[in-house]
Amino acid sequence: MQAVMKFAAGMGNVKVCETPEPNPGPGQVKLKVHAAGLCDTDLRIYRDELQVKPPVILGHEIAGEIIEVGQGISETLLNLRVTSQTRFQTSNSRRDHNDHSTNHNHGEISIDSEVNGGFAEYLVVPAQNLHRLPEHTSYREGAITEPLARIVHSVLLTAPTVRAGDLAVIAGSGTVGLLTLQILKASHATVIVLGTSEDSDRLAVAHDLGADYVVNIETRDIFALVQDVSIQGLGADVVYECSGTPLMARHLLHLVRRYGRFVQLERIGKHITWGLDEVCDKELTVTGSNATTPESWTRAIHLLENQIIKMGPLITHDFMLSEWKLAFDVFERRTGIKVLFRPHFDQA
Repeated sequence: MQAVMKFAAGMGNVKVCETPEPNPGPGQVKLKVHAAGLCDTDLRIYRDELQVKPPVILGHEIAGEIIEVGQGISETLLNLRVTSQTRFQTSNSRRDHNDHSTNHNHGEISIDSEVNGGFAEYLVVPAQNLHRLPEHTSYREGAITEPLARIVHSVLLTAPTVRAGDLAVIAGSGTVGLLTLQILKASHATVIVLGTSEDSDRLAVAHDLGADYVVNIETRDIFALVQDVSIQGLGADVVYECSGTPLMARHLLHLVRRYGRFVQLERIGKHITWGLDEVCDKELTVTGSNATTPESWTRAIHLLENQIIKMGPLITHDFMLSEWKLAFDVFERRTGIKVLFRPHFDQA
């Protein structure tokens, strides 16, 4: 089968190659991968910014069809349309531990960094990691379940950060920002989405998905807007950093009101200058999160099942595995929003 593989440590060292199809072991199933999302983690692995165990197939945002089951797994699962949690639980692991944690001391391993991932025609995963896709959710949409579960964990489960009537500001209009927007609107918040001139197409999608205000920070005074629309001009109740940029993190720190909440959803990837004195002066609650939990996956599937979240508008590019370099280039240039690999491109 074809697969996109990190074949050695170091910058780059990624290629599409032919590799044997995997066979499911006890407690496992074999998936025919119909869609797999490209994300920041894959780019960081390409740049050698994350430790992995090469050779390893990349990709952890997946959706596919069960075509074979291993020992101990019922054949009634065959042909089901599913997505999968990204960490493999072992007998010694805590079942409530984060799904994609960087702490590997809990008997867990992760696809695309320690075992083979989903940028391939076929993938083997534990049956206990599976979540059935709702009937109306396509494979392409289902491949975005992992980032949705991650945002559910950050916004709703890691010390719930939003209340009905809150003024919320989101920095970043990529996949993470647009999914956060939809969860906040479902929670009846007023939402401002921030971007720059290069984000004009993404900001248009944010508007279509229900953002109350979309703001190009290069052409509009965001501080004046937040003062105008916030209660008594005090500032945003909660801010979400979804861009992974130091500039936006500093902006949000100034936009949030006293006793407000600051939520960091995207990794910045380096140390930055950030106003801890302002955290003290404003008595802010600052939270971050690390990927997902089983509960966040269950809630994400519930949101899809009830059609509360729209995935389709976020998907802008589909690529064959052989086009991996072009896909990485498009993702890195922020040309679109969500980039998918379609290992079986001729099928839905």
